[in-house]
Amino acid sequence: MIALVRYMSTVLLLSQRYLAPLLLFLGLVAVLTSSDTGPLTATYASVAGAMLPCSVWLTMTLTGLEDPAHRSIVVVSVGGPLRVLLATAGTAALWCLLLTAAGLVLPLLFGTHTPGLADLALGTAAQLTCAFTGMAIGLVCSRLVFRRQGYALVLALVLLLAVLLGKGVSPVNILLTHLQNASDSADALAPTGALLAVTAGFLAAAVAMTQAITRRKV
Repeated sequence: MIALVRYMSTVLLLSQRYLAPLLLFLGLVAVLTSSDTGPLTATYASVAGAMLPCSVWLTMTLTGLEDPAHRSIVVVSVGGPLRVLLATAGTAALWCLLLTAAGLVLPLLFGTHTPGLADLALGTAAQLTCAFTGMAIGLVCSRLVFRRQGYALVLALVLLLAVLLGKGVSPVNILLTHLQNASDSADALAPTGALLAVTAGFLAAAVAMTQAITRRKV
């Protein structure tokens, strides 16, 4: 599995298709946190919001890196489509972790903050909550599920709007609303961790759904 994740990361690097979501994330973080002097809870809420569309884009990019014939060869060589799908999710998670590290550091460089351990833990949990949600959307809207990418893009946009605007229902909306109104990272850490666990379950369900649809297509 590690070798397959390394292989997919190498293919992504060589294709340079990681640049668009990466630059989008860095640009959004720079715009949203430049000269910021407010509480880090609101700052990291903005960074987490930026992570959401970028994780969707990155995951959809990873699932479409190879043409169907090449992907079939990889599936046979590694022992089945589930291994490839798990490696795809693992690769997306790895890249989202790299973006999370940047999302923790850049607001401290662009703004005026004195972070504590609770602030950094909160920022990590908030970004991963949005990253897991974005990865789930990216998988169910990927080329593995939809042959026509126009339909996939429309569905991805609809789902993005739903998780952003679903008041009281969407973990992302609950998270961003709570962090925008919170002033202390330590108090916000426990509910954010709970939301992270919920979105990890969403991601697992998205992997299972994508695998089931892929198997029916074979």
